[in-house]
Parts: sequence; structure tokens; C-alpha cells
Amino acid sequence: MAFTAERRLADGVLEREFLLGDTPGTLWTTGTEPAPLILMAHNNGLPRREPRLVARARYTAAQGYAAAAIDAPGCGDRPRTEAAEQARADLRGAMRAGEPREVVDVILEALVGPLVEAAVPEWRAALDALLTLPEVATGPVGYSGWTALGIRLAATDARIGAAGLFAGGYVPRAVREQARQVTVPLLFLLQWDDEGNPRERALDLFDAFAATEKTLHANLGGHTGTPAFELEDTSRFYDRHLR
Repeated sequence: MAFTAERRLADGVLEREFLLGDTPGTLWTTGTEPAPLILMAHNNGLPRREPRLVARARYTAAQGYAAAAIDAPGCGDRPRTEAAEQARADLRGAMRAGEPREVVDVILEALVGPLVEAAVPEWRAALDALLTLPEVATGPVGYSGWTALGIRLAATDARIGAAGLFAGGYVPRAVREQARQVTVPLLFLLQWDDEGNPRERALDLFDAFAATEKTLHANLGGHTGTPAFELEDTSRFYDRHLR
């Protein structure tokens, strides 16, 4: 891991860019004492510089955590792949044409399934490197964001101690099956009127998780309408399980 740039933001958060091999990432921290780490991933691999992710990361760091994000393969600063770009174009065309949900799901499976498979090893490598930093605590790690990636990590990496998931991204069939292996505490955020995520599918997924402590927060509104107060509730969730 090599840090390539840093800046102190107006809220006192230190934002540092890094490279791990050819994987670009960002680490947000405050202070120098070891802080619990929370991995921040945006749904379906959107860039780590996406404003909503950055806002969550800065808020999380200001609460005394270390927050980190990387760009998934083919996203953000990463080179695009022909297959993923074609799948995205097919998805946009299908949605504009009002294709049935079954048709859209086939395209999403072709896009998101390979994206998860490629992203998981890189997130694990980033976690390995981040946990060696003096400003990052070695205890349990939190996860926040992209549901499909979070399920795979929580089901297969014992270092994940709590997960906050956003029910606004497509979860491939194989990953949905892995939800039955997820036992860490969960906070599941659902936008009741999410135009791209049928609530019945999200509720079925919530029911499938094997965690004995899992909480569902459902709010009215569309995909990007998650209320700001959910940041506070999410912070309290991590306080209970990571400190």
C-alpha cells in the first residue's frame, strides 16, 4: 500500500488516497489513535468518490472511526471492461424500453455477478493492508453499503463483525443463497419506494439472513432518499458492535 495524496478537510477529517497494486482507494481518519475500521462500498461498484459515499465516510470518520473505500474493477478510476460496459448499455436500454423485470434481472446477473467475484479478493487485500496501519484498530471490522459485496464478505471473512447494508442494489442468485450463512449483526436499510429494487425481494433477503440480531429500517421515498438521521442510527449500531 502506498499513499499518494492527502488533504485535511474542513470538518477535521484527514482524507488520504492510496494505491494497493493497481487498486485505488481512499482512507478517512481523525486523530492518530487506533480506530475501528469500517469498509465503505457503494451499491454495485459505483466510484469511491461518489458524493453520497464520501459524505457517509466523512461522517463515519468524524465519529471516531477509520473509513476506507476502493474502486471495484471497471469502476471509478479503474479501466473499463468490454463485457461490463455492454451489460450496462443493455441495462439502460432495457429499462428505457420498459422490459419486464425478468429480462432486467438477466442483464443484472451478467453485470453484478462477475463484479462481485472480481471485487471480493481486492477488498480482502485492502483489508489486510489497512489493518497493518497504526491508526487502524485490529479488532472487528465494520462494513457499510453495497449489499451483494457485503453478504459475500460477511459470509466468508471472520474479520467482519457488523454490517450495515443498503437494499438498493441487485444481489445475484448465488450471493442471495450465501445470506443464509451471514450471522454477524445486521442493519438493513430499505427505501420503501425504491424504483429499482422491489421491496418484496428486499424483504425476502432480510428474512434469509441467519443473524440472530438483524434490524430493518424502512423509510418512504425513492432510491436516493435515505433520511439523514439514518447516519446517526448507523453510527450507534457500529458503536454497539465494534467498540
